Amino acid sequence: MKKTNAARILDRANIEYEIIDYDVDPIELGAERVAEKTGQHIQHIYKTLVLSGDKTGVIVACIPGSSELNLKSIAQISKNKKCAMVPMKNIQEITGYIRGGCSPIGMKKDFPLFIDETAFSLEFIFISAGLRGKQIKINPADLQSVTKATVSLISNPKTEAHVKL
Repeated sequence: MKKTNAARILDRANIEYEIIDYDVDPIELGAERVAEKTGQHIQHIYKTLVLSGDKTGVIVACIPGSSELNLKSIAQISKNKKCAMVPMKNIQEITGYIRGGCSPIGMKKDFPLFIDETAFSLEFIFISAGLRGKQIKINPADLQSVTKATVSLISNPKTEAHVKL
């Protein structure tokens, strides 16, 4: 099995994790599809979002796959007045990761990371391992420890109008 940068960082930190492989569909990379392909409940699948704050620059958010980022909350907790999603075309240049394979661990630079507090009600969550088709199963406290992330409520459940059927 090929180790990703994220897995090597976890190994060096002596953090317990598991890599889960799944068949990836390059067209459908959303958290719902990851949950389906891995056989996990969507509440355990966390997506990594890259944003730009008007005062701090690049920040990263890790939220449940079944939720939407609360831009006001992330702006406030990150000491910005406004935050906006970084365009998909710029993700690789900024993080070193491609869409569908963006891990909160092992980016080109150590950007401030914010993890939604809902993760801490779970024994484990799944995050991207840094490659499409690979997820890392990890304890949320271990993820926070290795990334020095700030924990806060930064997401809202998706409304029915936004949920794909």
